[in-house]
Amino acid sequence: MRRNDVPTPVERFLRPLGEFAAIQASGGIVLLACTVIALVWANSPAWHSYEALWHTPLGASVAGVALVKPLHFWINDGLMAVFFFVVGLEIKREILAGELSRPGQAMLPIAGAVGGMLLPAALYFALNSSGDAARGWGVPMATDIAFAIGIMALLGDRVPAALKVFLTALAIVDDLGAVLVIAMFYTDTLDWTNLGAAAVLLILLIAANRSGVRAASVYAVVGVAVWLLFLRSGVHATIAGVLVAMTVPARARIDRAGFLAEARSHVDEFAASRPAGAPDFASPGQLLALAALEHTCERAGTPLQRLEHGLHPWVSFLIMPVFALANAGVRVVGGGQFLGDASVILGIALGLVVGKPLGITALAWLAVRTGAAEKPAGTTWAQLAGVACLGGIGFTMALFIAALAFDGTVLLPAAKVGVLGASVLAGLLGWVALSAVSRRAS
Repeated sequence: MRRNDVPTPVERFLRPLGEFAAIQASGGIVLLACTVIALVWANSPAWHSYEALWHTPLGASVAGVALVKPLHFWINDGLMAVFFFVVGLEIKREILAGELSRPGQAMLPIAGAVGGMLLPAALYFALNSSGDAARGWGVPMATDIAFAIGIMALLGDRVPAALKVFLTALAIVDDLGAVLVIAMFYTDTLDWTNLGAAAVLLILLIAANRSGVRAASVYAVVGVAVWLLFLRSGVHATIAGVLVAMTVPARARIDRAGFLAEARSHVDEFAASRPAGAPDFASPGQLLALAALEHTCERAGTPLQRLEHGLHPWVSFLIMPVFALANAGVRVVGGGQFLGDASVILGIALGLVVGKPLGITALAWLAVRTGAAEKPAGTTWAQLAGVACLGGIGFTMALFIAALAFDGTVLLPAAKVGVLGASVLAGLLGWVALSAVSRRAS
């Protein structure tokens, strides 16, 4: 083994973490762990410290303008804006070059997602059609892609790859639906001046994209300004993340053939620029060749892909777990306190556990039956129904919508109980269904 191939002590120490992060289900495992910690903490003798932590004021004052909010705000409105930004990048990528780019393939997950949003909302509203509880109709519409994909990953090859693609595309459409629901139905008042200013900045970002500006820092700085304006406008600030993501460039500046030709040329220059017997340091010519190769690599990728790839670990292993830690800690000691809110819990549970799988499967079947879509090759309706059960894992997005729907009301703890309980049940049903179908097929 050559000297350069020997791992350093730091690399040996970090290798297990890297291997864990590479596992598809690892994000869901961390998310689940933080959920358990939140529940245990909120129901322990130290539950006062749990409540106090998220109400800790944080902020800054610049030029006499102060923005001081509780820690819970910075998580739900700040960190989650980054989460929604990554969601926006995923949506744009899928529409431009993914499973949603081809109408024939896109129709099946689109139909499934629509059914998986409408039926759960209808079931919830049938039980909660009046009062504050009626605002929660959007809660059971959501699917948590991290948990759902994580469970499918644990099943391994027993689930056809086509169904994993179907669930991913369905969750992306589901996220888009959730974004629209939040923007249209969970906004109370509008400040058109701030919205107009945000629109101007978004237009400037689109112009920057068209002009060839590819520096992530430009989109980050202007994106923060858009977030602040949305925060002052009345529209939930996380929507800014999705809109800014749509302005990020998604085209490479060099094609595959051009990249290969340029890269080989720079590698040849690097090889020719080092005199025989020279010390083990790059020569000035080699440094120039490396810089040119780096520039060529930058042109071969897209800012959208780089940002999505770079931010995904932060979302999976920091933002979503912290969100779960801050929002999943509902105090259930003496559960009788939720009896008065049983219709909210039941509505969410019915929506996620019953409405989601039925809605997804029914509209997917209808789309195939009418010729609007094709069932993935090598899959059965029983397998698709099992995947549809996993669509009932609402968790992150469902908790987020619940916080918007029931903010400041006594119904929020009940909604959290409904989301957590239904998500666990939906996950178990999906696991059992897919395992049983796989055993019959083997």
